[in-house]
Formats: sequence, structure tokens, C-alpha cells
Amino acid sequence: MVSRMVRKQVYLYQEQDALLKRRAGEAGVTEAELIREALEVELRYRAVSRPSLVKWDEERKFIQSLIEAGPVSGGRTWKREDLHER
Repeated sequence: MVSRMVRKQVYLYQEQDALLKRRAGEAGVTEAELIREALEVELRYRAVSRPSLVKWDEERKFIQSLIEAGPVSGGRTWKREDLHER
């Protein structure tokens, strides 16, 4: 991939810096390359598969509204045994 790079400055904890240096040395790549690879994984792969907490909150509110509405008038028209016959 040939593209223009943009310089970014980040702050790391000392433990992260030490681990980054060690892993880069073991892999024979630069620290910047390891950071780029980690960002690629996070931004392209993991972020896509993360569930949306907003959607879960909407679902929880919907379920809560059904609970608060109480039983449906008229009752159900089937018996539990009917489900096993299907």
C-alpha cells in the first residue's frame, strides 16, 4: 500500500513503551510499524464486530415498555401443548 503518511504524536504508559520496544525488537520491525498494524486490526476488524450498545439500550427500553403495559387483553388463544404439535 503506497499512501502518504501523517505524523501523529501519542502518549504511552512506560509499561506500554517497554513492551512495544521489546515486541518490535523480537519481530524485527519498527515501533511505528507495530503501532500501524495494531491500529489496522482495531479500526478495520475489531471495531466492525463490536455490538452497538445504543441498539441494546433501545431493545431494553422496548422490552421494559412491554412489561409495564402488562398482560395483553383477551389472553392467549393457544395452550402450551399446542406448540409441541407443530
